[in-house]
Amino acid sequence: MFRKATMEDVEQIGRIYDEIHTENEAGRMTTGWIRGVYPSQETARAAVRCNDLFVAEEEGRIVAAARINQEQVPEYADADWQYDAPGEQVMVLHTLVVSPAERGKGLGTGFVGYYETYALERGCRYLRMDTNEKNTGARALYRKLGYREVSVVPCVFNGIPDVRLVCLEKKL
Repeated sequence: MFRKATMEDVEQIGRIYDEIHTENEAGRMTTGWIRGVYPSQETARAAVRCNDLFVAEEEGRIVAAARINQEQVPEYADADWQYDAPGEQVMVLHTLVVSPAERGKGLGTGFVGYYETYALERGCRYLRMDTNEKNTGARALYRKLGYREVSVVPCVFNGIPDVRLVCLEKKL
């Protein structure tokens, strides 16, 4: 079940972030994120305050989370977008995470499907997202779901230096 996150969910979401950091540090995943920099429990708390953090919940446990809003980060200005979409028709997916213990169960695909439906229900036919160039797993998933990589933008992103930010888009 997908729903808006609440402050009561922040601890569980923070645990997912920590699990992903642990997987990165052990070499079993590569997101390009850094523990203590991004993402953290404070990342989740701030998103709940903005009322744009969503979770996937199964049997009372948070198993995935992401922000969904119309905020195009400043780095997007340097991307070579295929569609010259008006801002009010663009929806953006940020920081999609799935608990490593739940990988391979279709939660990432399900969350992206939820995002697409959410966008359409709000009149947004243009979808954008980004990921670190190092995150080959996310890139493969997004490609499989019909997202096109339009640019790689070198930047400092969410406090992480030397990021090569892959910008992706899809028109519904």
